[in-house]
Amino acid sequence: MASIIPAATTKRPTLSKKTREALLAYGMLSPALLALIFFTLIPVLIGFMISLASFRVIFREWVGFDNYANALAPDSDMWSSLGATITYSFISVPVQLGLALLLAMVLYQKLRGRAIFRVVMFLPYITSTVASAAVWARLFSPDAGLINAIIKSLGGTPLKWLLEDKGIFTLIGQAAGIPLPSWLTGPSLAMVAVIIYTTWVFVGYDTTIFLGGLGNIPNEMYEAAKIDGAGNWQLFKNITWPLLSPTTFFLSLVTIIGTFKAFNHIWVMTQGRNGTNTAAILTYRQMYEFQRAGYASALAFLLFTVILGITIFQQWYGSRRVNY
Repeated sequence: MASIIPAATTKRPTLSKKTREALLAYGMLSPALLALIFFTLIPVLIGFMISLASFRVIFREWVGFDNYANALAPDSDMWSSLGATITYSFISVPVQLGLALLLAMVLYQKLRGRAIFRVVMFLPYITSTVASAAVWARLFSPDAGLINAIIKSLGGTPLKWLLEDKGIFTLIGQAAGIPLPSWLTGPSLAMVAVIIYTTWVFVGYDTTIFLGGLGNIPNEMYEAAKIDGAGNWQLFKNITWPLLSPTTFFLSLVTIIGTFKAFNHIWVMTQGRNGTNTAAILTYRQMYEFQRAGYASALAFLLFTVILGITIFQQWYGSRRVNY
């Protein structure tokens, strides 16, 4: 009787649990990674290549870093546009965050109808920027604007608003009969009007984020401080403000980046005239009005470098000041 010999079985190599989890994770991330590569990284690389060329609708020649050198020249328009951008950010960010914090402190109290106020304040943020900016441009109209109509009814002198290139301090000095030096002109009245609009749009969003930060502060800390005799200012200084520092840091970071990239509402309201020619407006004009794609790309990368530097500084400063 022949003996039956079992056939040799071959074991398939099995992947470890850690490897299977990694493959599953990368498989689920692959759509987002592919979108990031094709719609962000590759366009950025192409934009950098364009910034190194003389590019007017079609490619002409490679010019190296000549576009960057022209943008950084002392007589370049980039410096004035960067100054307008810094002015816009330097004024609008503290105004937005300060007003938002004040409103959040008020709405955090047990007030009747506070939910309705929160919804109404958030509506400008979700409204179309182009549409709301066009409405505000009409409100600031020197001839038929509602704001000048109110000023007239109160016995005041109508203002040019978006058509005024004089500084706000110069206008105040002229009204008071006080001559001011040229370096103390301040932002143009058109820039002030844009800042008013920006505050109206974003203060509701900032207030909502501040309300979330206030809700994360334990009430026990306030109760213990009140027992020790702390007043409202001591409560805000020693509890509210330090524990709101992560929220304030986040909002300041997002708001500064947003103001440096702002374009839509500035273009709709002023087309970059009368002291509102920010870096984003200058880049747009060089690209679409003058067809200087290479120079516009160089301006865009220089603006990115400025934003990146400010963000790194904020991260460094925030790591030392923010209380998590």
